[in-house]
This record gives sequence, structure tokens and C-alpha cells, in this order.
Amino acid sequence: MPEAKENLAEQVIDPRDLVAYQAGSIVSRMLVYTKAGTITVFAFDENEGLSEHTAPYDAVLQVLDGEALITIADREYPMKTGDLIIMPAKIPHAVHAVTRFKMMLTMIHA
Repeated sequence: MPEAKENLAEQVIDPRDLVAYQAGSIVSRMLVYTKAGTITVFAFDENEGLSEHTAPYDAVLQVLDGEALITIADREYPMKTGDLIIMPAKIPHAVHAVTRFKMMLTMIHA
């Protein structure tokens, strides 16, 4: 039986509460998935990360908790809770958890 799609519309949400840290892991939870874009919340354990890759769309990354090092086109951006960065489409980027950290990633499909 297919899993029912979660509906978070019209709810007040603290995105930090939507994913829990797990030792040695990266946990994700997709909140929105439409033709226009996606919103996903991630929890990274310390020293976990996403290796360098590209995406076909612009992405907005906001740090919800902790500290991360974001690399875009070989330039490093130290980030902390509350910081936001736009990662341009088709430009190599990577994510590394300096401490345990949570982020919200918004992909704009254009």
C-alpha cells in the first residue's frame, strides 16, 4: 500500500524539529515537491557532508542550527545558524558539517 503524502500546509512549523540528528548520518525530510521547486530539511552529524556535485537549478541553503562549511566553485564559505547562501545552478558545490548542523534547502526549478 503506497505511503500517504504528508500535508504540512497551514501548520506553524519550526523546521529544526522536523529532522533529528543521527550518529554518523545525514537525515533528510522533504517538505515540498512541486514542478516549481522543492524544500528539504537536513540534519548532518559532525564531519558528515555531501561531496562536490552540481544541480540543474539554483538552490538556497539556510543554516538552521550549528556550523557548516559550504564550498562553491572551490571557494569556501564558513556558515553558522541563521546564515543563508545561494548556490547557482550548474556550479560545483559541496557541504561539510563542522559541527552537527541542520539546514533547509530550497531548490528553484526554472
